[in-house]
Amino acid sequence: MLVFTFIVLTVSLFAVSYVFLVMPRATDGADMDIQSTDYARNGLWNKDVSAGSLDAFRLARDCGYGIELSPALSKSGEITVRTNDLQKPTLKEVLKLIDGNVPIMIEIKREKNCKVLCKKLCLLLDGYYGAFAIESYDPSVLAFFKKYRPRYARGQIVPNPSSAKSKSRFSHFAATHLFVNVRSRPDFIVTDGNLIREPAFLLATRLFGKRGFVRPVKSERQYTICRKHSLYAIFENIKPQ
Repeated sequence: MLVFTFIVLTVSLFAVSYVFLVMPRATDGADMDIQSTDYARNGLWNKDVSAGSLDAFRLARDCGYGIELSPALSKSGEITVRTNDLQKPTLKEVLKLIDGNVPIMIEIKREKNCKVLCKKLCLLLDGYYGAFAIESYDPSVLAFFKKYRPRYARGQIVPNPSSAKSKSRFSHFAATHLFVNVRSRPDFIVTDGNLIREPAFLLATRLFGKRGFVRPVKSERQYTICRKHSLYAIFENIKPQ
């Protein structure tokens, strides 16, 4: 009887700890107008329109798709949008173009000047009235916004297990299984299409009712699977119907 009680208590403690680690934000304080739509990654681009160009963002806006983009700091300290074009649009230009007509997901990559970028983003986004969210693989980036801009919607991107590096195997494992949520407490989860049945993802999206996104979606077949599972797509080089 004593052994059985010990086992039950151990399992219960493990379950509670697991839920505590992977649970997303418990409150509804964030602006979540970004939730119920698909997103064009780097705009609606094709062989004639460059990804991350103003034309790609204009096409996505006109079609009513949300837009996912990634900012970077130029040598002059201005926030630009990552693109292969030599002429990179500034984020200020993109925000003016979108003008609140469609929501925006802003993916912040972990780099040496990341903290400076985050601070400058806050100053720029505080004056933008349209719907937007911050997303990142790095929970420390989301923790920054959790502390300094809690009203911003934030999303945790789940890395693919196969991309792990040996020196960061533990942190990669924690991120893959969403243990990092204890630090970032995200409002939504972005995952690879192969990971939509992972327990932590299902817990966040089904039990806690947070929105799940899949990226990158590159075919109509992948898009159909997303819709079948009530997930939204972050797509590229296609135009979902």
